[in-house]
Formats: sequence, structure tokens, C-alpha cells
Amino acid sequence: MDETWHPTAYRTHTLGQIQREGADLIGQEVTVAGFLHASRGKGAICFADLRDGTGMTQVFAKADTLGEEQLSLLQGLTRESTLTVTGTVAQKRPPKTKEGETPPPPAYEVLATSVAVLAEAEAPLPLGVTDTVGAGLDTRLDNRFLDLRRAHVNAMFRLRAKVLQYGREHLITEGFIETHTPKIVATATEGGTDLFPMMYFDTPAFLNQSPQLFKQLCMSGGLERVFEIGPAFRAEKHDTYRHLNEFISFDIESSWSTDDDVMGVLERMLHHIWSSVANDAACQGHIESINAWRASQDEEAIEVIVPELPFPRVEYDDAIRIIKERGGSIEWGDDIDAENSDLLAQGLPQFYFIPRWPMDLKPFYIHQVEGEEGSTGRQLSRGFDLNFGRDEMTSGGQREHRIDVLCDNLRDMDLDPEEFEFYVAGFRHGVPPHAGWGLGVERILMVLTGAKNVRETVLFPRDRRRFCP
Repeated sequence: MDETWHPTAYRTHTLGQIQREGADLIGQEVTVAGFLHASRGKGAICFADLRDGTGMTQVFAKADTLGEEQLSLLQGLTRESTLTVTGTVAQKRPPKTKEGETPPPPAYEVLATSVAVLAEAEAPLPLGVTDTVGAGLDTRLDNRFLDLRRAHVNAMFRLRAKVLQYGREHLITEGFIETHTPKIVATATEGGTDLFPMMYFDTPAFLNQSPQLFKQLCMSGGLERVFEIGPAFRAEKHDTYRHLNEFISFDIESSWSTDDDVMGVLERMLHHIWSSVANDAACQGHIESINAWRASQDEEAIEVIVPELPFPRVEYDDAIRIIKERGGSIEWGDDIDAENSDLLAQGLPQFYFIPRWPMDLKPFYIHQVEGEEGSTGRQLSRGFDLNFGRDEMTSGGQREHRIDVLCDNLRDMDLDPEEFEFYVAGFRHGVPPHAGWGLGVERILMVLTGAKNVRETVLFPRDRRRFCP
């Protein structure tokens, strides 16, 4: 769907519109607004590059049309100051090209008749916006308001919005309805101690680790297929390039479904996101901005490769055998770390599933089926992971819907079923078999954009050291 921009009190057109629709706007008076990206020229003329969130346009100012006072104001204005410019649209003089070279597409400028400064930027800036010199991640995050003005960073978050849009629209087409579960809870969602405590008036409470249990209660209520896009909080003390303490995830739950059924939902959603990004001109523009920055840093360009369906399934038993055959150090019952995942991923496409994990490696709510044992005779679960190369993207599985088994699982994990009564109660009166998963938006963005640190994909990340700004 094409974007539609409406005039506001400060502008009649965006700078992106000037470039897209310039041929139809030549000679027309417009008012544009943005940040002063750069200015050039002395004496009676000035060329100023104006930038907003949609693009950049050159402003050409002359003393005899703008007036000496306003021209002097524009020439002396600090970078990143905000201003509005009124003037007429004209086609820029095309640059000279050598014989045989293809001339660039037409570009347009605004011939200024008036300028108004809205807010002047202090100098020096704490972070360069137009510089190609890289800044440290901490400096960038401390000054995120400026970091976002850089084209490749701005593109990252516009792309993120598209990922959310395409993921949501696909789930809706598969019959899922959007829900919102509470983030203040009375007890742990998944057991363990990775919880942020808080006071709910006079009562101890926690920030929710996951919407998991509440999604399952929706199944008990007959909502059939639900999804949520929302925050989750983990008080894990990891300090790696892939971990956050607050993140946004796609979460789904589907009644009358097995782990195989929801793996299908997951791979189809990711296929839709990748296909949509690959075929969306705006998304490709965002990728180009990111690649232009990567080129300036001598980094390889990223490419959106649409994954083929279905994704391969490599069961846990087979994964352990393959890793051992390729020289990995691993035993049945171990988690599969990144180094061993490198060995497993050889010859596989980027996305692949690892289903049928050992039951003792999965949470209490994962389903187990009698008669499904691994090569060592230990109980297998209906839990799965989705990997992208060496990295785990997400996990999910079929949930335990039998109340007696569910309570046994809680006790096996040294958890008291009575403390989970709010959850267990939903299984006393008949619950359909159901399955689901949760997928962090940030990890999708890392894969799409080649980001080396998950913090790059979050506006204001929260980790062990950072909770401000």
C-alpha cells in the first residue's frame, strides 16, 4: 500500500515527496521542514541539504530572493538545527557524465523564498550524524536521539516496523486473533529465578517472563488461535551480543494443534516476512541505506534471501549423531551450543528446526508422549528450536493439556502446583491439545540486517548495565 502524507501546520510536503513527485511539482510553491544536514556557499548564495525522516532535498537560496538577513541566518546555522523552508520546486542541474555513462535519474530542489528556524542545535554535537566515522555502541545509545538521525540507523527501525506489520498480517490471515496478556504477575511463568520483583501496592509481584501461561488459558476459554506482540522481561545475568532483559516478541498459541502444526505457522510467517521485505520498494530502500553504511565500514552487503518452504527438521537424536560424526564434543542430553550448531548447520539452509528435545531440557508445560524415547531410552518432548545457522532464533512446542501430568511436571521441577493454581485451574475442566511458540523481533532484525549486536535493533535497549535513557 502506498504511503499517504497529509499536510501539517509546518509543511505541505515531505522531502521524500519532493523527490518522488518532483516532476509534477515543478514551479509549485511548497513548504518543507527538516534537519539541516549540511550547508555550502558564501556571499550571495547558499546550498543547504535538508533532511527529514522520508529523505533529503537540496535548498538553493539567493540573497535577491531570500533577503540578506535570512540568507545570513541560513549560512550560519548549526548542523542538525530544525527549520522550515518555503519556495518553489525546480529540477536540479544534472551532473556531468562521461561518454557512455548512464545519467542519474532527475533530482529536485527547493528555490527558497523564506526560511524559519524552529530550533537551533548546540555545537559541538555529542555524536556525528553526517560523519562516516563509526561511534562506539555505548556512545550511540547514550545519544540515541541523534543516532536515529543517521540514515542507516533510521532505516533499521523503519524496517523493524515493516517486520511487525508483515508478521501481524500473516498471523491474521491464518485465523489468529490479537490479544494482550498482563505484564504484572503473581508468580513465575516458567519457574526459576530469572524474574524482576516489584511491589504491586502492598503485595510482592513480578514482571512477566513470557505470555506463555496466559496464552494457554486462552485455549481453555475457546479462543482457538491467539497471538500477541508485546514485551517480556528476563532477569538473566547474560551480557552477550544476543541477550536483552526486555524484548518484544511474536507469541502464538493454537488449539487442536501439535508441535508440527505450529512449526508450519512459524515457517510460513517468516517466509511471508522475507518475501514481503524483498518485494517492498520502501524496505529495499532501507536495505540500501544499511548497505551504504556497511560499505563505508568495509563490511559485506546484506541480501534478503527468501527461504524455501518447508524448513528442514533435524530431530535432536539425529542432531547429536551428526555433530559427533563431524567431530563435535557433545553427549545426548546436552544443550547444543553455537559451536556445535556450526557443525550441524553445514549443508543446511539458513533456517532449520530441531524438534523432539529431551523432556528434561524443556519447561514443565511442554508435552510428552509415552513411547517417544530417544536413542538412550530417555523421554522425548514435543518441544522444538528454530535455528538460523549457528544461532537459536526461538523455541516452542506442544503444551501439556493433561492436568495430572502437568502437576507431576511441576513437582519434578521442584515447583509447587498450589503456587500455580491460577494456571492449573484452567486445566480442570477440559482443555484442547494446543501448541505455540515465541519469537523475538530483535533476533529477526539481526538476521535481516546483519546487525552484530541485538542492542542495535532496539530503540532503547535494557540489559544488565543499561536502563537509561
